[in-house]
Amino acid sequence: MVWHRWGDPSAPPVLLLHGGAGSWTHWARNLPALLAAGHQVLAPDLPGFGDSDRPPRGQDADVLPPFVEAGLRQALGEAACEVVAFSFGAMVAGLLAAGWPARVRRLVLVGAPALLSGGLAPLALRAWSPALPPGEREAVLRHNLQRLMLARPEAIDALALRLHADNLARDRMKLRRLSRTDLLHRTLPAVRCPVHGIWGAEDALYRGRIGAVAPALAAAPDFRGLVLLPGAGHWAPYEDAPAFDAALAQVLGLEAMPRA
Repeated sequence: MVWHRWGDPSAPPVLLLHGGAGSWTHWARNLPALLAAGHQVLAPDLPGFGDSDRPPRGQDADVLPPFVEAGLRQALGEAACEVVAFSFGAMVAGLLAAGWPARVRRLVLVGAPALLSGGLAPLALRAWSPALPPGEREAVLRHNLQRLMLARPEAIDALALRLHADNLARDRMKLRRLSRTDLLHRTLPAVRCPVHGIWGAEDALYRGRIGAVAPALAAAPDFRGLVLLPGAGHWAPYEDAPAFDAALAQVLGLEAMPRA
């Protein structure tokens, strides 16, 4: 499992977990603000994604928390950290917080799936392969980015296309299915730390159902609130990095002690 680490090792640690078909680069636009605020940042490529090996068994989020915990133990010892998790990574983070409660000081969920029993909104994605002709390859990337990841066409810039293509080419966990369940919603009652949500208001996973997100997150005993970023889609940390960074800075600046 490949880990990326920035900042002073004595600074307060923030763990960033990326989404499906992703890598640490899902957070490429958010690292400067976190480092400028004085955090150390740990951003692994989850097993089966990016530069990390596949897990020895399993194809979904439920097998990954022990690998994350092992890496954190090597990097931080017994120290707790802030956990900020996007999409697929939010399922991993919820399971980590439930299974290793002393590890997670606070959980910030971003565009998390697996919250509603009705499954995901239909997305009509197109099959992509690096073997497609260049013009068709970019057209499919643009289509899928707009259908799932980014709400505004102008947000699909050259960097988004390159990161998305690189990450898709290294995705070896293609049989994952738990995002279509309510796994995270069923896990949240066992999460004892404070839980926050930061969402793009136009998240394609919750098209027509964005109002159901906060009640679902409230399954966590210490749910502290949901911030909606107007005009941003599923990959809100990329699409509106300034607004996301500001919302995250406000959350991380709050006292994280659990309520009595």
